[in-house]
Amino acid sequence: MSCGTRASVEGLKRGVKRDMYAALPRVRFDLTELEMAEKKTSVCVIGGGPAGLSAAYTLSQNDIDTVVLEMGTQVGGISRTIERNGFRFDLGGHRFFTKDTEVEDLFREVLGDEIIWVDRSSKIYYHNKYFDYPLKPANALLGMGLGTTARCIFDYGLVKTRGLYRKPEIISLEDWVTNEFGGELFRQFFKDYTEKVWGIDCNRIAAEWAAQRIKGLSLRVAIKDSIFPSKNGKVKTLIDKFMYPRLGIGRISENLAERLEGMGNEVRMRQKAVAVNHQGGRVTSVDVEDGEGGYSLEVEELVSSMPLTRLVNAMRPPAPDDVLEAADLLRYRDLVTVNLIVDKPQITDLTWIYIHDPAIALGRIHEPRNWSPAMAPEGKSSLVTEYFCFEGGEIWEMDDQALIDLTIEDLDQRLHFLREQEVMDAFVVRIPKAYPMYELGYEQRLKKVLDYVNR
Repeated sequence: MSCGTRASVEGLKRGVKRDMYAALPRVRFDLTELEMAEKKTSVCVIGGGPAGLSAAYTLSQNDIDTVVLEMGTQVGGISRTIERNGFRFDLGGHRFFTKDTEVEDLFREVLGDEIIWVDRSSKIYYHNKYFDYPLKPANALLGMGLGTTARCIFDYGLVKTRGLYRKPEIISLEDWVTNEFGGELFRQFFKDYTEKVWGIDCNRIAAEWAAQRIKGLSLRVAIKDSIFPSKNGKVKTLIDKFMYPRLGIGRISENLAERLEGMGNEVRMRQKAVAVNHQGGRVTSVDVEDGEGGYSLEVEELVSSMPLTRLVNAMRPPAPDDVLEAADLLRYRDLVTVNLIVDKPQITDLTWIYIHDPAIALGRIHEPRNWSPAMAPEGKSSLVTEYFCFEGGEIWEMDDQALIDLTIEDLDQRLHFLREQEVMDAFVVRIPKAYPMYELGYEQRLKKVLDYVNR
């Protein structure tokens, strides 16, 4: 079936890093079939985030006409920047870092002189104390105390000694982190936060997520880097600078959309793809709702960056029952951000703060001004707080004002970031299907779905 992955999309979520997941792509297309249509093949791209727009941009650079369908009112998806009263808010902090020169070249081409360099400064809030992230031995020793630190080092040594005699079985995230950092450090610094982010036990999360997310990092590497920092070949989790658009991460998508329209292509907003019609192994048309009824868009090729589960459920004729069942078992974690405008020139000097404390519902905080001074007016600042949740759960369903009140109370009474009276305004944004979940068993389900989509 010609749907999205006939164009071989490799690493669509590789460039922009969001400390969990994010999305500027490297897109490699096999253009042979498309070029045979004398430069007029109509390609529909579902989704106006960085992945979809970059796919459309790559095609357009090869003289292939594209139409992008975005269901929202603004391009960028989860990597969009919202403007409110002169303040700009990313939906959580998105950094850009890559060792891939093609991805970096695309990033630089799209943004030009809008790129700035940001010094990374992150901390973990844990047991009423702030720890440097990545962990630094002296800071951790003072924060945890000699006894806990000794247990962490002893446990790490024990794990590595056992590994000399018996190769550990690495299945879950808990297995992977315990093998790389020891069980005590896993319990102290990884378990609570990871389970807050994903909403399930660490022993139910596939080891692949950790292996990709913090590849190359271990306790030994972290200690070595803190004592003998290296500028070359640095583990990406340990980088201390990153590139960022001066006016927010959404400028990637905004610039891509502007370039596409300048090349004669369309980026259609408020266009929801509700059905993907196919026949004989090829997509023939997409049914679209546009707020004024709907229409059917005939296509010769389709590239989809919508959630895979939605794509499969939109197929007409329907996908086989076993494929639909596999797709329904691929779960996503949803995200709610509470965004605050603050009457204060600066709240912290940090780029991220990770809230490990299970008693505090919010998971992460960033101050946009510390990424770029252009994100807030002079003399004022703002905060973005992130709640990782499931659609339909308590946080997701909470009334906006109640969630704002909860956030301000925690920031004031528990975290001591600000005083309630300093908050000038606040608003809530809900992002469904923000992060695909790497639950144990997801690989088989994903393979079944992709085999169907790619056939």
